[in-house]
Parts: sequence; C-alpha cells; structure tokens
Amino acid sequence: MKVVFFGSSSFSVPPLQSIASFVSCVVTRRSKPKGRGYVLEDTEVRREAMNLQLPVIEIDSFKDEAIKDIERLRPDLFVVASFGLIIPKWALDIPSIGPINIHPSLLPRYRGPSPIQWTILSGDSETGVTIIRMNEKMDAGNILYQETIAVGPEDNAITLSDRLSKRSAVILPDFLSETALVGLHEGLTQEHEKATFTPILTKEMGRIDWSKSGTEILRQVRAFIVWPTAYTFLDGLLLKVLEGSVAVGEMGQVERHTIPGTIFAISKEGIHVCTGSDGFIIRELQLQNRKRMKAYDFSRGYRGLEGKVLKYD
Repeated sequence: MKVVFFGSSSFSVPPLQSIASFVSCVVTRRSKPKGRGYVLEDTEVRREAMNLQLPVIEIDSFKDEAIKDIERLRPDLFVVASFGLIIPKWALDIPSIGPINIHPSLLPRYRGPSPIQWTILSGDSETGVTIIRMNEKMDAGNILYQETIAVGPEDNAITLSDRLSKRSAVILPDFLSETALVGLHEGLTQEHEKATFTPILTKEMGRIDWSKSGTEILRQVRAFIVWPTAYTFLDGLLLKVLEGSVAVGEMGQVERHTIPGTIFAISKEGIHVCTGSDGFIIRELQLQNRKRMKAYDFSRGYRGLEGKVLKYD
C-alpha cells in the first residue's frame, strides 16, 4: 500500500515516524525564510522525512506544479496530520483507497485549525483523537476511529499536543495495517448539528483582559503558550505572561475599587495581580526586548512594581 503523508508541524512528526514503513512520499508546506538573513528554515516534518530517507514535496498551494508528482505516484492512501492547507476535492480523489485525517479533538467538537488551544481555553476535562475519512468540507468526514483522552489540570497547548500526537502514533500502524487488508470502512456520520468551530489564531487573542477571572486568564496563558502568547503592557512595554497560577482568596486583600490589572503584592511565588475575581500570580514572564525569567527575579530588578497597573493596550 502506497501512502502519501501530509504534515507541517511538530504534531505531525510522531505519526510520520510510526508509519514510515508505509510512506512513499511526504508532502509539507514550503519552508519560509526566517531571521534578518532570511535563511530558509526546514519544517520539523521535512527534517524528519530526510532522516527517514523519504522523498519530500514542498508546496505553497495545490496550484503548485509539484502536485503532479503526487499524482504520478498513484498512491493508495493519503494520511493527513496537521498539514495547514485545505486539500481540494480533486486532490482528495487521487488515492485509490481514500484520504484520512488525524484530528486532535472529539469531532464534531472543535473542527478547524486550533482544537488543542480551544480545548485548554474552554477548560475541558477531556479531548481525544479522531480519524476521519476526508471530504471537501473541513473536518466533516465520517468518523473511522475515535478515542477519548483526559486533559490534565496542568496541561498547556504544548503538553497536550505532545500527548495527542504520541497517542496518534500508537494508533496509526494497526489502523493502516487493517486498511491495507480490507480498505476503509464507511465510518459513522458526524452529528453535524453539534459541530463547533475553532478559528485561525491571531495576535489579538493573546491580549489579557484583567477584568476576567483568574481562571480564565490562566487558561489563556496555557492555551496560547506557543503563539501568540498571553500578553499585557507594563509602563508601555509589552509583557509576555508565560506561566502563572490562580491565587484563590487573595482578592480579600484588595480594596473593592482597585482597578483590575493592579499589582497588589510581590512574593517569591511571583507578581500578584488583581483580576475580576480571585488573584492571579505571574510566575514567569518576558518583558519586551528582555529574556524570559522568573517573575520574582524580574521584580528584584524592576523596582516599584507594587501599585502599578498592567494595561490592556
């Protein structure tokens, strides 16, 4: 069985490694120039494909000439894992058995490009891995396999993505072995009326509104830890909040008229901030043009923090 694997992120790497013996070719998004020297930086998927000595096709869109190389392979199956481009119907019709997608949520919940972030942001206690037979609609194909996975109380987007990716890598080999023998079954139609959709992440989503509860802010910090990161403004400078915790009961120390975002205490735990309910402790941060550091260490070098107000803009 000839498999073409589509993937472009770190989530894609463990699944690719687990089914490398099936894969005839890897398709990934074209490397983009980074840094002041505009040096092309390989995607993690491309680097892993090269390590596995697998042919690689890089594309910007499905209008690229390189797509013809995929057609010439006459593949049996497409396996898609965090690819980042919508695959048009004419391309989905290329493999003789069909195309499948590994999606890190319990579909039909959280269709779209950011299911892991929205799982964290919503405070869900469980998520999962779903394998679907792809069609022309986004994440709407029939469910071929689904497994529930618990979300830990300390999970962020990095740890949860890593766990879901590694679990996908365990599931896939047996799934592909069975597919090679009997093909893809029809699967279960999704309950489309229950579908929810996640958006493309934007920089604005990381902006902290201190009038929200400490719990909501903590979820925001953990959901957007990779990008855009949760951020606020201190003395007009952008301040990234990289790690924190909710300080239940601390708001009793704060006068009712205190503005949300006010720094009301400094401790070895970090910087204590007034929110809409409960306190929030900033534990790790990064001030604009500075390195990442523990909030307490930062406070020792940035005097007069207590009483300052962290701003929305």
